[in-house]
Amino acid sequence: MRLWRQVACGVLILVLAASMAANWIAPAGYARQYRDDTNAAPSRTHWLGTDEIGRDQFARVLYGTRISLLLAPAAALLSTLMAALIGGLAGYLGGVWARTAMAMTDLFMSLPWLFLLIMARALMPLNVSPVVSVLVTFLLLGLLGWTTAARVLCVSAGSLCSSDFVKQARAAGISPARLFWVHVAPNLKPVLYAQFWISIPVFILSEANLGILGLGVAEPMPSWGSLLKELEGLVSVGEEPWKFVPLILLVVVVTSFQLLLSREEEVAA
Repeated sequence: MRLWRQVACGVLILVLAASMAANWIAPAGYARQYRDDTNAAPSRTHWLGTDEIGRDQFARVLYGTRISLLLAPAAALLSTLMAALIGGLAGYLGGVWARTAMAMTDLFMSLPWLFLLIMARALMPLNVSPVVSVLVTFLLLGLLGWTTAARVLCVSAGSLCSSDFVKQARAAGISPARLFWVHVAPNLKPVLYAQFWISIPVFILSEANLGILGLGVAEPMPSWGSLLKELEGLVSVGEEPWKFVPLILLVVVVTSFQLLLSREEEVAA
């Protein structure tokens, strides 16, 4: 299993490095149209062919990968911080605070948050700029994806508060704020790291779902969701197999994250 984790880490580093070097690998950019080469097959000029309006698919895959691999961790960081603030603090305070926070968490978990994302994104203007659509999409993911992590952190913080070293620190007269930041919060780091890594592939897949529905990142900026949406017009798998590269890349990246997550879950346990 250690070998597979090393392979997964290498794959993620390679994919991230290629996407970050998109400006050098594909200097023409993702929006340039080659009107004479629409729906072209792969060639030396266009390694993955072109789409229906002549845009280079290889460039769009690179830039779309950059969007997902940079902003999904940003959304995961936001959701993890919210989970730490709500769940961790509620577990530390206990009593009515913990019950109130868990009731609010249960309410959020009972709602189909993917449909909330769809509704919120659908309420935005149709002519919204691509940059705004990217920021709003992943901001919504971060603001709505904290609930599961909050429950885990609430339980973990509650268990720490009943541990012997915290009781001794409290008996020594340490202030509640110092007790939380010095003794409780550092011991929640493994759980926070695990929840952060768990959230990244979830948000990548969520953005892909929104993109397939046409409610993700706005054109002409590419994303894995918008690239997968282009598969709708395919009649058969063997018709244009090179168009499945975004799907294969998505599966490889998410699988690589899952292999790394097994290590994070062991550390958190």
